[in-house]
Amino acid sequence: MNTITITPYTPTYQPDFKRLNLEWIEKYFRVEPHDLEQLDHPETHILPNDGQIFFAKENDRIVGCVAMVNMGESGFELAKMAVSPETRGNGVGKLLCLAAIDYARQLGVRTVWLESNRVLTPALTMYARVGFREVPRVPTPYDRADIRMEIAL
Repeated sequence: MNTITITPYTPTYQPDFKRLNLEWIEKYFRVEPHDLEQLDHPETHILPNDGQIFFAKENDRIVGCVAMVNMGESGFELAKMAVSPETRGNGVGKLLCLAAIDYARQLGVRTVWLESNRVLTPALTMYARVGFREVPRVPTPYDRADIRMEIAL
């Protein structure tokens, strides 16, 4: 595997953000309205209040991404994690996840949480390996979400 670098969002990467996420969402689920809000308009729905999107670059190609959304008192949501199919299994998701957690820690965030689906076993396994633990679910805008996990920082 070539060297992977993690880089923050710039508007140039918005099409990659959308492409990578639509790829996995359409494979396993259906694209929901909240997905399109975030994917089409990250400057409005993700980046305010210290939100961030990190990208994994291999050479000049974007091969992964993850968003950190400031959800106020409930902490930051780790969202829109995606790794290109040809790059999966090489630790890119873990690099992105650790970069996102480190970012939240630097901001003094106390809790990072995520919502996912139990069919995404490799992702759930990776989240558990970096310290996320299952917690009770709360209302969510996603029909597909059937598990909530969080990590205390």
